[in-house]
Amino acid sequence: MFSHIMLGANDLEASKGFYDATLATLGIRAGVFSHNKYFYRSPTGVLAITKPIDGKEASPANGGTIGFSAKSVEDVNAFHATGLAHGGFECEGEPGYREGAAGTIYIAWLRDPVGNKICAMHRPAK
Repeated sequence: MFSHIMLGANDLEASKGFYDATLATLGIRAGVFSHNKYFYRSPTGVLAITKPIDGKEASPANGGTIGFSAKSVEDVNAFHATGLAHGGFECEGEPGYREGAAGTIYIAWLRDPVGNKICAMHRPAK
């Protein structure tokens, strides 16, 4: 369904530091610079960070969340702690189990340095 997700960054290097560290907890390699953007590639998708093309300040989407798959509860916790240590900030409470339409999940939300809402989610075996 998606070819990629692109997020704006006001300080491209600060955002790269945040995403390099935070996504590494999920096994995603450091961003690669190309065409004034950093790209994070995995077998299941691409995330890019860039300064907005229109020259205006980057800002978060209201109601938007980008979710990353995690292989374990420990990976979710590492994602959350690492994100906080690299310029992210808390939102939606502590990591934990939540009940949803698709069953029980373990999830942690963060805001990146710009304020974009991201999360790591693990679906435990039934």
